Amino acid sequence: MARDGLIVAVDPQAALKKKAAVSRSWMLLDCTGEGTILDVDKYAIMHRVRIHARDLRILDPLLSYPSTILGRERAIVLNLEHIKAIITAEEVLLRDPMEDNVIPIVEELRRRLPPVNSASQVQGDGREHSSGQNDVEAGEEDESPFEFRALEVALEAICSFLDARTTELETAAYPALDELTSKISSRNLDRVRKLKSAMTRLTARVQKVRDELEQLLDDDDDMADLYLTRKLAGASSPVSGSGVPNWFPASPTIGSKISRASRASAATIHGNENDVEELEMLLEAYFMQIDGTLNKLTTLREYIDDTEDYINIQLDNHRNQLIQLELFLSSGTVCLSIYSLVAAIFGMNIPYTWNDDHGYVFKWVVILTGIACASLFILIISYARQKGLVGS
Repeated sequence: MARDGLIVAVDPQAALKKKAAVSRSWMLLDCTGEGTILDVDKYAIMHRVRIHARDLRILDPLLSYPSTILGRERAIVLNLEHIKAIITAEEVLLRDPMEDNVIPIVEELRRRLPPVNSASQVQGDGREHSSGQNDVEAGEEDESPFEFRALEVALEAICSFLDARTTELETAAYPALDELTSKISSRNLDRVRKLKSAMTRLTARVQKVRDELEQLLDDDDDMADLYLTRKLAGASSPVSGSGVPNWFPASPTIGSKISRASRASAATIHGNENDVEELEMLLEAYFMQIDGTLNKLTTLREYIDDTEDYINIQLDNHRNQLIQLELFLSSGTVCLSIYSLVAAIFGMNIPYTWNDDHGYVFKWVVILTGIACASLFILIISYARQKGLVGS
C-alpha cells in the first residue's frame, strides 16, 4: 500500500497491534528517501544492521541513556533525546516514527536523503545521456556520503529542538524575573522556582549533547568509525553484496549507491584512510550551535542568580528595617516602663506627710518624669545611630 510516497509494509493484524507494540515500530528510509514502516522485534533489527544487543538497548525508550553517537562496523547508533536511529551506508532505521517530535525528522530525511543529482538523472534525455551521466558521476563524487547526510539531519533537528526550547524558556523567564524584582510575592516566587527547575533540566539535556559532540571531535578514531561508506567501499568485492539480508525486493539504488561509494572513496582508500576532515567540519558546525544554546542557558542562569542576589538584598533591607522598628519600639517600651514605675510608686496607698495640701507635686512629678523618659529615649536612639544600628 502506497500513500504520498510512503510504503506501508505492515499487515492488518500488525496494524491492530500497533498501539500495544509501539516500541517495535520502526521506519526504514533508503537512499532515495522512500520510507517503509516496520513492525519487527529487536532480534530482526540486530540481524539486519549487525549490532549487539547492548547497542540496541541504548535506543530503548523505556531505558534512560545519555545522548550517544556510536560508530560500529556497519552502522551508526544514534540516541539524541527523542531521535533514536540506526544509520547504515544505505538506509536509516528510525524508532517510533509516529511521535509528534519525530514526524518532522522523517519528513526532513525524506527530503534530504535523495542524492542531489537524482533529479538530473531523471530529466536527462537520450541524446544527452552519455554526457549527462558523466556530469552526474562527477557530481556524485563530490556529494556527502549517505550516513553523513542522515547524521546532519539528526544533528540539525536536535540542535534546533533544544534551541527552540531554550528560546521558549527565555521568553517566559525574563519577564517573570523582572516581575519578581518589582514585587516579591509567593506567586512570583513559585513561578520563578518552576522556571529555574525547567532551566536546570534543559541545561542537563543540552550539556549531554554537547559533551557527546565534544568527545567525538576529540577522538579521530571515533570519527573514523562513522565513515560507513568508506569502509563499505574498502571492503567491496564481487561477493560483498551478499553481506546484508534483504527483507524487501532488491532495489537498483542500493547497488548504485555502493558503486558511487566506491568511486567517491577511491582517492581516500589509496590515500589516508584516517582523514576525518569532512566529518570534523560537520560536527564542529553543530557543536558551535549547541554550544551557543548552552551559553544562552548559562546567561539565563547568571541572570537568575543575579535576581536571587537582588531579592536577598531586598529581604535583608526589609529585615533591617524591621530590626530598627523593633529597636524603636523596645526603647519606647523601656521609657514607658520607667514612667509607669514612677506613677505606680506615687499611686501607692501610703500616707505621706508632704502629700497633704501639696497638689502641685503631682504636676511636677508628671512633667519631670515625662521629660526624663523622653530624654532617655533620645539618648538610646542617638547611641544606636552612633554605633550604626539605626539608619540616619
